Amino acid sequence: MTLEPFVLPVAGTTVAGLRSAAAQGTRVLALHGWLDNAASFIPLAAALPGLDLVAIDLPGHGHSAHMPPGTQYNTPGAICHVLEVADALGWERFTLLGHSMGAGIASLTAAAAPERVERLIAIEALGGLRGPENETAQRLREHVHAVRALPSKKLRVFADLAAPVRARMMANQLSEPCARLLVERGVMPVDGGYSWCSDQRLMLPTAMRLSEGQIDDLLAAIECPTQVIYATPAQSYYPEPLRSERIKLLRDGRLDVFPGTHHLHMEHPALVADVIARFLR
Repeated sequence: MTLEPFVLPVAGTTVAGLRSAAAQGTRVLALHGWLDNAASFIPLAAALPGLDLVAIDLPGHGHSAHMPPGTQYNTPGAICHVLEVADALGWERFTLLGHSMGAGIASLTAAAAPERVERLIAIEALGGLRGPENETAQRLREHVHAVRALPSKKLRVFADLAAPVRARMMANQLSEPCARLLVERGVMPVDGGYSWCSDQRLMLPTAMRLSEGQIDDLLAAIECPTQVIYATPAQSYYPEPLRSERIKLLRDGRLDVFPGTHHLHMEHPALVADVIARFLR
């Protein structure tokens, strides 16, 4: 199944993404990870024929519009955006598929709007990153300082695509073909070469994070069947046994774990697609 580019007006802004041609298939809205884009789902889509798969560039990523000046990227806003995209597609009920940050947003959307989400597939995250309560003040100070310093930051310019591809390979343990997919949709031409097209505000430290108790309450509120897929070894910021303990909070959850890296769905799409196909059946 191939994905075709689209642009959709949503709540006064523009959302770009990639969509399959199987208009009568199961409706699946796919959300990528932090600083990734809709191309994250190209390998997986090829192994999942028959779905009406819509992979969006989240705000500030890929080809989608940036948030207006003076506004913030935050989790409640991301949840509302996902529902606004579904409204614009004419989808009352749909499946959410997310990777990493996108899986965090997808799982919290399922908790916040159970009447809209019929199934949830979460790859390499569930519920979002926690923030210890005793770090709250320091985290807020760092965020405010970074926001005020942002106007002085300059965009990095690359002479060609080789350097950003290498950067993504090193940062995310990605193979060259997978890194290139993300980079080609994640850069824009500028004087002297290319620059990342993602909004610089996405690099700001998070102002507030949920506590583990708050995340527990949200995961327990997810009503739909949920398929979680993890790579092993676990990422340092989402370690064991924390990530496996979260599965136990789900009302109807199942877990599959495969050897691999964080972008498991890109590097081993057939394995992940087989799990997803069985779950959707």
